[in-house]
Amino acid sequence: MEEAQIAITSNKEEMAKLSNVDQAQLLLARLMQGGQEDVDTCEALDLLTKLLNNDLQACQKDKTHKSICKVFDDDCIDSVFSYLDMRQAEQVRGHAILTVSAYLKAAGDDGAKALSHFFFDRMKRGTYDDYIVAFCVAAAVFPIAPDITAEMFLSEGFLGSLGPLMRRKWKSRKVETACLEMLNAASMNANCRDAIIKYCTEWLEEVVDQDPSSMSSAVHSVDPEVEGTHGSIAMRRHSEAVQNLAAVILAKLRAVPSSAKPEGEGVEGSRVSLATTSIEDLATKFTTMILTNVDHGKTHAVEGLAYATIQPTVKEEVIKNTPLLKDLVKILAEAPAKSTTTYGALSIFQNLTRYQPALSEEEKKMNQLKAYANAGGKLAQANPLNDDEHTAARCKAVFNVGLVPVLVTHSRNGSLASLAIIINIIYALSVSPAIRAQLAQQGAVVLLIAAWSALHTTEHGAKRIAAQALARILISTNPALVFGGNRSRPMSSAIRPLASIIRPDTAAERRDLLPTFESLMALTNLASTDDDTRVNIIHTAWEPIEDQILSSNSKVTKAAVELVCNLVQCYEGVELYGGDNHKAKNRLHILLALADAEDEGTRSAAGGALASLTAFEPVIKGILNRERGVDMVLGLCADEAEDIRHRGVFVLYNILSCEGETGKEARAKVQLTNGLEILKDCAKKSRRAEVVEVTVSALKILVDDGGSSRIVEEVD
Repeated sequence: MEEAQIAITSNKEEMAKLSNVDQAQLLLARLMQGGQEDVDTCEALDLLTKLLNNDLQACQKDKTHKSICKVFDDDCIDSVFSYLDMRQAEQVRGHAILTVSAYLKAAGDDGAKALSHFFFDRMKRGTYDDYIVAFCVAAAVFPIAPDITAEMFLSEGFLGSLGPLMRRKWKSRKVETACLEMLNAASMNANCRDAIIKYCTEWLEEVVDQDPSSMSSAVHSVDPEVEGTHGSIAMRRHSEAVQNLAAVILAKLRAVPSSAKPEGEGVEGSRVSLATTSIEDLATKFTTMILTNVDHGKTHAVEGLAYATIQPTVKEEVIKNTPLLKDLVKILAEAPAKSTTTYGALSIFQNLTRYQPALSEEEKKMNQLKAYANAGGKLAQANPLNDDEHTAARCKAVFNVGLVPVLVTHSRNGSLASLAIIINIIYALSVSPAIRAQLAQQGAVVLLIAAWSALHTTEHGAKRIAAQALARILISTNPALVFGGNRSRPMSSAIRPLASIIRPDTAAERRDLLPTFESLMALTNLASTDDDTRVNIIHTAWEPIEDQILSSNSKVTKAAVELVCNLVQCYEGVELYGGDNHKAKNRLHILLALADAEDEGTRSAAGGALASLTAFEPVIKGILNRERGVDMVLGLCADEAEDIRHRGVFVLYNILSCEGETGKEARAKVQLTNGLEILKDCAKKSRRAEVVEVTVSALKILVDDGGSSRIVEEVD
């Protein structure tokens, strides 16, 4: 097709008049023609992507629909796939991968065959240019079509051919870089990773172990042994960038255990021991690259260190290197949102701060048995560097280098994957009560509330972690200081996240009550502020709160009753217990029963709630109508703990001082249940003036004026 015709029909209005097949042909002609500005190329790729996506939808709706994929012949495939070449502009490659992805989805099995044919055809040609394109396409397609690419990657003889290519006398930096980028992408697949370990480990180590001092003597030239290089520059030694990328791949292979063995190991006549680059050696290399500000290798160094820090020994080496930590924070601060560098740096900090999951004794035994079986009968011990003490120290070190403000900034514009990592880091830092107030000051509370709101309900785990980290921080901080003057994030914005974790996670394999306990504690702190917050908590979270009042765990019950003690300070809270309905009466009955609980903290919280509630006559009537209601109150007055006795006599004073018929009935019942003697004993046992004062006031109500003087004298 003539160039002029293509230019005319490329106009959007003209294109819209054509059929989808004709539009696809014209766009493919433009892309095959080449020589365009990058902006025009990207526009053509985008239009082709849209056509392919629409074509897929049409085929799914109508099985008789004629797909535009039929117009993609070998030349078209070659042209489109070649835009993934590393020598293309990054912008073009980004648009091209969307087009290739759309084609593979729309073409189905034909697309998979076309990709395989393209790849192996390029490999057979054997020129540097063909190697570069083939490897670049495989690296780019791996994340979007892993099954198709892995099958191609694992084809017989392919991986074995890479060693001789990398060991050629003359090295092409671009060929080697493209090859290693492909291996780097493939190493995320378990089967491919095992194959890389088997066939590529030895020569990867050779690349990494090359003497850096020999680089100065490397001679640049065109490889005379390879035809059709079209100007590809070759050199006698591997470039530093290639070494760095090989080190990243080795770090991935070392970080994830595998049963695969390098080719030749264990075979008679092979080397007794292969040269092995340890994960610690690789970590040192990555550290040096970061500290020496090697810009061209910094991304690879960060990615490699992200894998290396999975190992406990590397974690300890990194955490002791304060200049390295500061550089990593700086790298993260300067990295673009949603970039590889951002994700890698965040992964490093996540590895450094991650606590080991809390296990029951039964789970610990099961894990030991599994480890024993996997180790061939050897008893495996947990690495002490992963224990809570070492992890807490690492968290403190990470916090001290100023990471949190950078996390807050990245949380606003990052990907969901990055946001999940940020939440995990804040969650780990929040374990330490000593730094929770500083976390709040540096924006962690606002970060967590925004993250919880932004995450979809399908991100169930991440939302719960965000809510629990928020709970921990709010337990240890003054809510008025955290939310004071913050109109964009008022105190009420924290209630829904906290309420979401009151009930245990039904999807979890093991019932964990710690989030429940911590959320109740945080809500108790919020409920200590003002009536508006209390009302908001009642409207948002009362049902799950009430469920925990009779929890089988005494600590959870205590936390729930302490929250109730704060909630009944507002009228809506009183209505829950003083209303003229069955539910209110039942709640009051439960609260009275908890005043006689075995746990001292629960008795104290129940007494505090009753002290507030008995300021209202309907609640007093409810206590009097309840069998043994007065006995429960007198039990508080006779408690061994003076704080509880104080609450008990205050409740009793409220009941006795009630006016009218209710007051008469109350005084009569207290007299009949030996209340006078109990109050006298309470006054004698108590040492604090405020307790004695309330007790004496209650006694005065029980007796006539003449008797009260005698009783006071006895108490004194």
